[in-house]
Amino acid sequence: MASQREVRTRIASFKNIQKITRAMEAVSAARLRRAEHRIAALRPYADALRRMTRQAAKDAGAEVSRLPLMAVREQEKRVGILLVTADRGLAGAFNSQIIRAGLRLGMDVEAEQKQPVWFASGRRGVSSLTFRGHAPEGAYTGFTDRPSYADARHIADDLTSGFIDGSLDRVEIIYNGYVSPLTQRVTREILLPIAEATILGEDEPASEDTEGPRALVDYEPEAEEILRVLLPDYIEISIYRALLESTASEHGARMTAMRSASENAGELIEDLALEMNRARQAEITQEIMEVVAGAESLV
Repeated sequence: MASQREVRTRIASFKNIQKITRAMEAVSAARLRRAEHRIAALRPYADALRRMTRQAAKDAGAEVSRLPLMAVREQEKRVGILLVTADRGLAGAFNSQIIRAGLRLGMDVEAEQKQPVWFASGRRGVSSLTFRGHAPEGAYTGFTDRPSYADARHIADDLTSGFIDGSLDRVEIIYNGYVSPLTQRVTREILLPIAEATILGEDEPASEDTEGPRALVDYEPEAEEILRVLLPDYIEISIYRALLESTASEHGARMTAMRSASENAGELIEDLALEMNRARQAEITQEIMEVVAGAESLV
């Protein structure tokens, strides 16, 4: 059995750890609230841009296929995979589940006799891919705690230029979609070509506010020219939304992980306190036995 001093030292260590994990939980909770506000502010703009782009694509008709970002390659050889992770750990399975999903996608791409081309946002994703021998062609780090639109534009420029010049035939993104502080959903989306993305999917069911006749839209210039401007913005806003979702998911996962760590530390402190009490009782009993034995030897 450990001595009282050893147990007391371990209790002090766990109390220090508990203070750190509680502080990290509080910081993550504050950052999570800010991230939720940024997502809520972005959604109206992103939804409006999506509706505008889809409407312009429908009105442009067959001319849509002439736009570089809409072109579907007959033979795909190189598939870009963008993993959105964090710069830091201590967030449970937040980073590992994205890396696992990306590696599974990479194996599926290779099984189709295609070459995966890796891109990663966040130091965890970059280091994990490099460690496994998949050095990313694009590494974007240093902003995962608070991504800006300029960061999304930088990533979008690399991906769109690669798709337009033919070095990428398809681009997919994998990130943690934010559901709640306790739930993060691994999300996989096709970014390019946009003809295969959700932008040209079926319309959402009409609500009471959208039922009835709609206004006719006149385009000046033509719908194709407007769409040529909207498509790069759509790619940028899609990446920016993924970055914000990932940031909120990271803070939620870290807050949950630190709360669990604090609770576990508390349980260990209670167990060690019981162990210290048993050690104290054992020492007291031993001293009593020694006093009694000494008294008997004098009789």
